[in-house]
Amino acid sequence: MPADHGLLAAGIGVLVCGPAAYLLGPWLMRRIPEPVLDEGDTKIPYASLAGPRAAYWCGGVAALAGGLLGWLLGMDVVLPAWLVLAVSGAVLGYIDARTRFLPSVIIWPTYLVVGVALLAAALVSGEWDALWRAALAGAIGFGVFYLLWFAFPRGVGFGDVRLSGLLGLALGWLGWGEFASGLYGGFFLGAVVGIVLIAARVMTRKQMVPFGPFMLVGALAGVVLGPPLAGLYAG
Repeated sequence: MPADHGLLAAGIGVLVCGPAAYLLGPWLMRRIPEPVLDEGDTKIPYASLAGPRAAYWCGGVAALAGGLLGWLLGMDVVLPAWLVLAVSGAVLGYIDARTRFLPSVIIWPTYLVVGVALLAAALVSGEWDALWRAALAGAIGFGVFYLLWFAFPRGVGFGDVRLSGLLGLALGWLGWGEFASGLYGGFFLGAVVGIVLIAARVMTRKQMVPFGPFMLVGALAGVVLGPPLAGLYAG
């Protein structure tokens, strides 16, 4: 069942997120500075990704995510924050899948825009408890992934650490059920897929699985699964 005004919000999500990611994705890829690589490491240059394929993928994924988020959240005050995340996430997911890097020059501004959107949502709705929970969840997500990166740097990149705080911030506003299922479910999904690929000899143990796309899919799944999980816990 859609949320209140879910059809309207879904239409807004598709119309806003799809064109925004279609235009913004290639534009950003042409301008992202290349990271300093360790000796022996290689990567696809960001600028070489900025073609029609990237535009279609980013636009299509963002439109799908924006429509689903609108359907699930309706005209909720938090919807703008999630639509921003849908656009940024579509671009980040595509870049990570192709390069195994999550550019901080995209992640940090998204923190700012999502944070401002959540603050505006709290001002409009008076849901200051949700804003506090979002900040706390973002800090917890960042902290846990930081420990994972510190303990296993070949399996978790620091871009994943940055992304975990951003996703925790948005998921935390919705509730602890959404936070737990969305953030850590995505990590679990990426770990399972990585183990399967290693077992199938598609990749080696020394190769790093791009966790970003799995974390983003997990966050979207958390919006779907969080409420029933919270209800199950409360019951």
